[in-house]
Amino acid sequence: MQPQELRTIFMGTPDFALQTLQGLIDAGCKMVGVYTQPDRPKGRGKKLAPPPVKELAQKYDIPVYQPLKLRQPEAVAELEALAPDLIVVVAYGQILPKSVLEIPAYGCINVHASLLPKYRGAAPINKAIIDGETETGITTMYMDVGLDTGDMLVKKTLSIGPEETAGELHDRLASLGRETMEETLRQLCAGSLQREVQDDAQSTYASMMKKEDGRIDWSRSALEIHNHVRGLNPWPGAYTTINGELLKLAETRPESTEGDKPGSVIKADKDGVCVACGSGSLRIQQLQLAGRKRLAAADFLRGCPLEAGALME
Repeated sequence: MQPQELRTIFMGTPDFALQTLQGLIDAGCKMVGVYTQPDRPKGRGKKLAPPPVKELAQKYDIPVYQPLKLRQPEAVAELEALAPDLIVVVAYGQILPKSVLEIPAYGCINVHASLLPKYRGAAPINKAIIDGETETGITTMYMDVGLDTGDMLVKKTLSIGPEETAGELHDRLASLGRETMEETLRQLCAGSLQREVQDDAQSTYASMMKKEDGRIDWSRSALEIHNHVRGLNPWPGAYTTINGELLKLAETRPESTEGDKPGSVIKADKDGVCVACGSGSLRIQQLQLAGRKRLAAADFLRGCPLEAGALME
């Protein structure tokens, strides 16, 4: 079997899904449709903006479908009429009901940004960094009615840099996602695709990030807080408060210097703001007050000097 013989539907929405869709197009799959989320208001003007996946699909004249609820009978009937052989899903944003999972002859294959069964759920990239993991990757799997519980197919790994942010890792995993799906497609067409059942006992759940997840707990170790900061960069962003004002932190470095009280400023100079943690200290090199621009520590301190002993909460 060749990719050109596969009537393929792609389901995805954000930038992360773009490279995998491009890979399917470049492989010559017969793309009979792309499913993505409805256009949403964006920017200060709140004008409706199409999802990134829609824009790429339109570039190649692939029909685009944007049902509000995929599980609605009319949406399922529309999908059945397209008679797909394969459905590929990458960060679509909706759960596929059993009625959809049963449509394609070769199943629904999901491209997931973790080494399953670890980090099932919506935020595996953030969670891997927050937890201090040094390795992650992409897993393709056959989808079932559970949340990221289906049989695994192909895995590819990559290392996580000690200073790498969620945004940087996102981009590298998006590229690896394309590679992993391309290998999955090759094996599928060759009839050599092997399934591996997940061990539920080894699973970890990574729930969707919320703004309040960004608040820093200064009683934790400097390394844990450093991982927290980079795991939430660029969104939702790690934050604390100083003198009653919200303060976002970006670039940080854990150090061994100890302070008196967690959250208290040990020293503030051109090299950064050094803050005591539960163990060790955190040197903050980029800071941002609410409604202001992000600044390097030296520039920030010119407009907002911080004295030793000032408390972040």
